[in-house]
Parts: sequence; structure tokens; C-alpha cells
Amino acid sequence: MAFPAVPKRTLGKQNPTCSSDKPKVAAGLVAPRVLFTGRTAGASQLSASSPRGLEVSALGLGCMGLSAFYGAPTEEGAALAVIHRALELGVTLLDTSDVYGPFTNEELVGRAIKGRRDQYTIATKCGIVFGKDGSRYFDGSRAYVRAACEASLKRLGIDTIDLYYLHRVDPNTPVAETFAEMKALQAEGKVRHVGISEASPDDIRAAHAVTPLSAVQLEWSLWSRDVEDDIIPVCRELGIGIVAYSPLGRGFLTGAPNMALVEKIKGVAAAKGCTPAQLALAWVISRGSDVVPIPGTTKVARLEENVGALAVELTSADLAALDGLGAEVQGDRYPDMKSMTYHYGRK
Repeated sequence: MAFPAVPKRTLGKQNPTCSSDKPKVAAGLVAPRVLFTGRTAGASQLSASSPRGLEVSALGLGCMGLSAFYGAPTEEGAALAVIHRALELGVTLLDTSDVYGPFTNEELVGRAIKGRRDQYTIATKCGIVFGKDGSRYFDGSRAYVRAACEASLKRLGIDTIDLYYLHRVDPNTPVAETFAEMKALQAEGKVRHVGISEASPDDIRAAHAVTPLSAVQLEWSLWSRDVEDDIIPVCRELGIGIVAYSPLGRGFLTGAPNMALVEKIKGVAAAKGCTPAQLALAWVISRGSDVVPIPGTTKVARLEENVGALAVELTSADLAALDGLGAEVQGDRYPDMKSMTYHYGRK
């Protein structure tokens, strides 16, 4: 079976292309996008001191589900098969975190990339800590960030982390202080690029003013669009790339209130000759050339299905129809109604 090429993308372009501007891809490999810092706060041109950029595949692989949060960890051989098949398809951006497992997901990724490290782009995170009593808290202190980075390097078996995120903002530590340590880690060569996950516009600006952010990670899907009001505009103003996790909605469309919507999406997908999942993923990809979705899966077949989304061409009429369907979603993206504090770290 032939699969579409996975293009590379430049995250942080000044004028991201979208929808019908999406480049055509040929079977065989995934073309790149480049995560790169665009503007520093207040600047009107690309910063002369910005890094050259981080080229990544236009589709990444979220590795969390291979080790945590969705039942028992995936059997080692099956998990490695997913990561290695991703490379064959051109999906070279692997997303992990020290909190997945905790720790075991980074160790798995480390084993998967051994002997082929240069072929993958590794993104991991720090900032969420589980206490011995099972409680969860956020830590952005300089000492913690340094210790967490060094521990992640060891678990991954690498010398440098390509993209290091603050996973959640610590309400007790100024963002500028956290990213001062991130900047120090960059200067030492332990981290190439930095990013922030689920942060407020003010925190994004504060971090970016210390050391240019290459990416903001956030939840963005057809069914989770609150970020479009404030986060996406800030990223594009500053030229920061956007990495979208849970682009398939985390099963958001389960449950009786949304079943009618599911049927409508199935109808649109059938008309396009693709699966509903491919349609939903194609919608995220169409948001712009500065957007890289990172769907996760535990199965090679599902990974291949996701890559197939790159071949789905959405017309302006398709996009209008999907935008209208997304507005019909009922429910909150976090069941415990903590979306604002979880999403932004601080109010």
C-alpha cells in the first residue's frame, strides 16, 4: 500500500498558508516543516539572533499512550514497531515527557531510537511532578528544570534534547525565571530549542522575551477550539510554531449528546473517500503551515491511517462544513471542568 509523503513544515512562518495552499505530497516520504522562532517580543522583523530553525515532519507521533494513561502499557515489541514504522513513513518528530509513566515513556523512546538517533527529532517536557502520595503539582524552579533535563537526557540516551517544553506553568515560579534556566541549558548544548505547553498569552510572551520559543503545544482539534481566540493569534504574532496534541479529540465525540454530530462527520468523510479520523486530522493540518499535529496511537495500522490524512484535500466548502459541525459539539474538553486552570496553568 502506498502512503502519502509526510512533508516538512516550518512552524513560525510569518504568513502561514492554509487549506487549499497545502502543498501536494508524493508517495514515499513526509516533507518537513521547520519549528523556528519568528519575532521576539516587540520586534518588527525576524530576530537576527534567532536560531536557524528546527525542521520537523508535518505530522508527529505522540508517544504518551504507549506507556501511560490509557490502560496497561503497550507490549514492548508492539510499541517499538509503531515508532520504527513512523520513521519509515517519514514521521520523525517523537513527542514524550518525563511524566508519562512516569519516566518509562522516555526510556521506551530511548530504546527505540538507539542506533538511529540522528533520524528522529526528540521533544520532551518537564514541569509536572507526581508526589510520593500520588498528588500532582507543577514545578518550574531553576533547580528542578535543570535536574529534570539531565534526567531526561539519561533516560533517552542522548546528549541533546531537540525541543524541550515546560509542560505546565508553575504558579509559584515566574515564567521568566523558568526560562532563564532553559536558556542556560541551551547555552550548554543540552537543549536545542525550547517551547511551552498549555500556557496563557501573558506567559507565552514572558517566556519568549527570555529566550525565543520555537513551539507552543496545545490541544487543538475540530472539537477543541478555544485556543483560536487568544493563543493562536499570539503564536502567529510572535512567529512561534504550533504543535497540536489530541488532534483527533481524545474520543470527544463519544456519548449520546454528540452521536448525531458523529454521523454527520462520517457522511462528510465518506464523500471525501477517507475515514472520519483522517478527515478530522486533515482539518487540523489545514489550519496552517505553522501547525504540526502529533496524534498518538498504539497500533501500526492506525499510524498508517493517520499518515493517510496528508493526502486528504479539503476545499473551502469542506472547511466551511466542518467548521459548522465543530460548533455543534457539546461538553467540555476536560471532564472535571478545570480546563482554564489546566489549560493556562494560571488564571
